[in-house]
Amino acid sequence: MMGLIFAKLWSLFCNQEHKVIIVGLDNAGKTTILYQFLMNEVVHTSPTIGSNVEEIVVKNTHFLMWDIGGQESLRSSWNTYYSNTEFIILVVDSIDRERLAITKEELYRMLAHEDLRKAAVLVFANKQDMKGCMTAAEISKYLTLSSIKDHPWHIQSCCALTGEG
Repeated sequence: MMGLIFAKLWSLFCNQEHKVIIVGLDNAGKTTILYQFLMNEVVHTSPTIGSNVEEIVVKNTHFLMWDIGGQESLRSSWNTYYSNTEFIILVVDSIDRERLAITKEELYRMLAHEDLRKAAVLVFANKQDMKGCMTAAEISKYLTLSSIKDHPWHIQSCCALTGEG
């Protein structure tokens, strides 16, 4: 009987669905990363108007991945996706130094939102294959990630095109 209860609890835990939002400025590589996760291949993408949503299953754990358009006109609607979000994936274009201040502003606006108070943050420093790109450490320092105390966070170098990182 005890084993049956444990098995039932375990199956409930393992089959949980977790909501993930993938955000970042336009052209950062959000959609490419989503489909790299999903199919392990590069797909031709065009700017996302609104959102793409896909389910990814890893060892019986379901992740509902919301890839949200990053154009300036769409960023004000990001908060409509925040409800029940457990994980934020912030994709940063490591070559786009000029707009890193905007990325920082958007990050801290998200982290201050009530619906994201318990969300963990994964920052992908994308386009590491590009000459002259910023390192993950440089991006972390600029975004002052070490000052984030209320959210677990991690930064990861990556290249969405190759699947590295």
